[in-house]
This record gives sequence, structure tokens and C-alpha cells, in this order.
Amino acid sequence: MFEEIKAQAEQAVTELLEVAKLRKGDLFVIGCSSSEIMGERIGKGSSMEAAQAVYEGVAPVLKEKGIYLAAQCCEHLNRALIMEEEAAEKFGYEIVNVRPWAHAGGSFATTVFENCERPVAVEHIKAKAGIDIGATLIGMHLKDVAVPVRLSIKKIGEAPIICARTRPRFIGGERARYQEDLK
Repeated sequence: MFEEIKAQAEQAVTELLEVAKLRKGDLFVIGCSSSEIMGERIGKGSSMEAAQAVYEGVAPVLKEKGIYLAAQCCEHLNRALIMEEEAAEKFGYEIVNVRPWAHAGGSFATTVFENCERPVAVEHIKAKAGIDIGATLIGMHLKDVAVPVRLSIKKIGEAPIICARTRPRFIGGERARYQEDLK
């Protein structure tokens, strides 16, 4: 079961990165309910094993491309995000003092915290793309113009996924011309 979850997570992040066209140094957010993956109601059946499987599926793909991972915590930590200190400093995010655990922050954020070289928490980010696994509401952590992305995969475990990329705003009206590569 956990090998399947790992494979689904890897497939989802690979497909989304292909569409989103992220570059080295960009920021990618994942909100993940391990409870939903296991077929339980969000927050009611945390699974460190499911979280670890998702992490093992996504982290190598992101690392290979030089893309920073931000793991959204649950509502008990106000959906703060766990990331490498290097990323927080690069983007100028204010670091806050909290350490997630399975029942306050969530299993996935805890797994990311435990696997970071220098983990930190921040309250707000503006990622270029992300995956919401199990209705965790990542929209608040995406850049302003989010574009839904449909993948060939619809679930990770039992959890539905919703993916998004972002694009710059179109401004100027009917006389404006736009750069195709920025869409």
C-alpha cells in the first residue's frame, strides 16, 4: 500500500512540474492529509507511514530539479509551512518558532521537518505551484493568479488531489500584448 502511495505522489509531482514549468530555486507547496490518504476524515487518522511514503515520492523529484519544498501544516498551527532555512532566507520569509508533530502540524509537515537539513517554520509564502492532498486548502500559499491543473492521477491513496500552477497577471486590456512563455 505505501509503495503505491509513494508511486502516486511521485507521478503527481512529476506531471505537475511538467505543466508548471518551474525552475531551479522556485518554491513548491504541498498540503497533505495522511488521514485522508488512509481513507479517514481529515485530522482523524494520522499516519506517519503514509506521510513518509508521500515524502519519498516527491522529495527526490523536487531535489533533482533544485525546487524548494514547503510543507503546509494543519489548522492547529495556522497552516504554517515547514521548509529549509535556506529557502526562507532566499525569499525573505519571517521565521516563526514551532515544531510540528503528528497531531499539531500533521504527519507530512512533521516528516518534512525531520528530513530537512535545517528546518524552519514560516507563516506565509507565495509558491509557484502546489499539490493539495485531501482538501488541506493550500490556495492561501500560492501566488495570486492560480491556474488549476488536471493530472492523469486523481487520488493519492484515498485522498483526492487538487493541483495548481500560477502565472503572472495579465494587465493592460485589449491593446496589450502578452509573452506566451509567461502563461
